[in-house]
Amino acid sequence: MRRVRAARGRGGRPGLAAATVIGALVLAGCGGSDSGSSGAELSVGAAYIPQPVSDSMAAGFLTITNDGDTEDQLTSVTSEAGDVTVHETVDGTMKEVDRLPVPAHGELVLESGGNHLMFEKLTQRLEEGETVSVELHFAHSDPVTVEVPVKAATYRPTSEQSEHTEGSEHSEGSEHSEGSEHSEGSEHSAPSEHAGH
Repeated sequence: MRRVRAARGRGGRPGLAAATVIGALVLAGCGGSDSGSSGAELSVGAAYIPQPVSDSMAAGFLTITNDGDTEDQLTSVTSEAGDVTVHETVDGTMKEVDRLPVPAHGELVLESGGNHLMFEKLTQRLEEGETVSVELHFAHSDPVTVEVPVKAATYRPTSEQSEHTEGSEHSEGSEHSEGSEHSEGSEHSAPSEHAGH
């Protein structure tokens, strides 16, 4: 993850400081009209995967914090553990989406019962205590690699554990039951086994 900040001049060198700031602004402009990759300052924490009941599917949760002045978007997630898709939940209905916004000076929270990641076609069953490496891809920022721990299927984060720091846990959710199909691109109502999702 790369954070680009304009350098500040120190006493006695206003010309050098101005040139440095102008150079930083020019570089930021090279990323396109959306403000370039230096606008968003992203960090990821509160990541975990409840141990799935299925050999082929799992859910993932994490929080992306943006301390920058520019919104970004999570566009995709990749992992050697299997295929990963981004799902949005609105009024109990889940559907695959191609992006979710990460607001400036805000957070994108992927949590049980809300927006989340779906791991499908797992290369092996995920067991508690293991770690899964995932790479998050964004519309403007560089990719971010996160090591996501696999927790117990009954794991429930507490408020103390929901601090947004690297590797901490987040959300009040129950495990993501894998009993129903999460077909690609489909929109579906949450069945009873997804009620806590």
